[in-house]
Amino acid sequence: MSLHLSPSRFAALGKTYYSPVRILPLRAARWAAISPSTAALLGLDTQTLASEATLQLCNGITPAPFPSVAMVYSGHQFGSYNPQLGDGRAMLLGETSNAGIAYEIQLKGAGPTPYSRQGDGRAVLRSSIREFLCSEAMNGLGIPTTRALALITSNEPVYREQVETGAMVLRVSPSHIRFGSFEYFFYTQQQDALQALADFVIDHHYPECREEKNPYAAFLQQVVTRTAKLIAHWQSVGFAHGVMNTDNMSILGETFDYGPFGFLDEYNPHFICNHSDHTGRYAFAQQPSIGLWNCNALAHALSPLVPVEYLHEILSSYQPAIEKHYLQLMRGKLGLETVQGDDAALLGQLLDLMHKNHIDYTIFFRMLCDFSTSTNNPSLRDLFADRDAFDQWQHQYKARLAAENSIDTERSQRMKTFNPKFVLRNYLAQQAIDIAQNQKDFSEVENLLHVLQSPFEEHPEFDRYADFPPDWGKHLEISCSS
Repeated sequence: MSLHLSPSRFAALGKTYYSPVRILPLRAARWAAISPSTAALLGLDTQTLASEATLQLCNGITPAPFPSVAMVYSGHQFGSYNPQLGDGRAMLLGETSNAGIAYEIQLKGAGPTPYSRQGDGRAVLRSSIREFLCSEAMNGLGIPTTRALALITSNEPVYREQVETGAMVLRVSPSHIRFGSFEYFFYTQQQDALQALADFVIDHHYPECREEKNPYAAFLQQVVTRTAKLIAHWQSVGFAHGVMNTDNMSILGETFDYGPFGFLDEYNPHFICNHSDHTGRYAFAQQPSIGLWNCNALAHALSPLVPVEYLHEILSSYQPAIEKHYLQLMRGKLGLETVQGDDAALLGQLLDLMHKNHIDYTIFFRMLCDFSTSTNNPSLRDLFADRDAFDQWQHQYKARLAAENSIDTERSQRMKTFNPKFVLRNYLAQQAIDIAQNQKDFSEVENLLHVLQSPFEEHPEFDRYADFPPDWGKHLEISCSS
């Protein structure tokens, strides 16, 4: 029994939007890991998914009855427009439906396409493990994201800075269309194709916009709002994407294209996870403003379809949306149920203290869940070199909690649904990668997957994943090379 797929609806748009491609099989391909959660999303059982027949289909040994497609797009990369982009190592294999929702299955690392730019179209095992785990980790945190259905490993040598192992990720989303997809047709002056693409996205993903006075303006508004909320959620959990180019921005407002991402260890607003980001364009604290920059780029691409007065109004809604959603999420992390005018100041003082005292972001907020309004909270206090400054802050915090008659036990339970115990720290991913590469053992990948799919639960048998990172594991910068 095998995975049943239909041709992607995107393919019906025509070859203006993609190139038909064939999978280049990996040598000795085999399943490395499967996400039961994503399988269930698609209405599949893992036994069916893990069959040899499905593996042969995904590896191109068994040809599908219809061609895979590689999407064309362009985009702004580190602020500069690049017209020469497209799916260089990704292919839409087809789609499957469950509960009335169609999901595209995309192979990442399946071989060269017309957009590979002399590349081999492959993905290496280390980057594939990172994407597989982080896709599911972000979903576990409640953050919109493309999903990872499965990880395939092989004996295929792939040449980067050194010889590495070839791998594939089966990526899942209702759509893999990007901001850069619209930029491509705008900058090549194909207005009819631009409009047809917008119509396709509206009809299949934003049907409520069709009833509006200007459906394209309503569509852009939805994307801007979703993007603002997405990045607010990133900031609340300490996630840095690393490469927020417009070709890495999902039209659905999902976290998309996991490359040199990183979660904060010590709180540092200037954290840069991508060693190629020499100017800090995509530093952690820059993500909200880059989100707006990217929405401006999308608005510019849609300008033939949306009157200019709508564009200004829509873009001006981004900042209030991200600020409102971020404060809402951070009130949840602080256990606050009411809205007070000085909440932003209280939060700002805390983050400033955490930065100056090099406080671990995830561990602090998880420990804060057990904050006592009747003691001086010695375990929290001892995290800070400047204990007097923390005492001043906790005095204000206690007053804020008292103002809404907060009860410690009730607040603690509530806060533990906002403050995860586990995130995919770079060193944890690296440990799993090392074991997989050196020992052909994916048990650490499976353990992390299990924990990260429910990161707010205690999982006492995996407490080691919630420890302070070792010195070697802090401040890791990740390469785009994959």
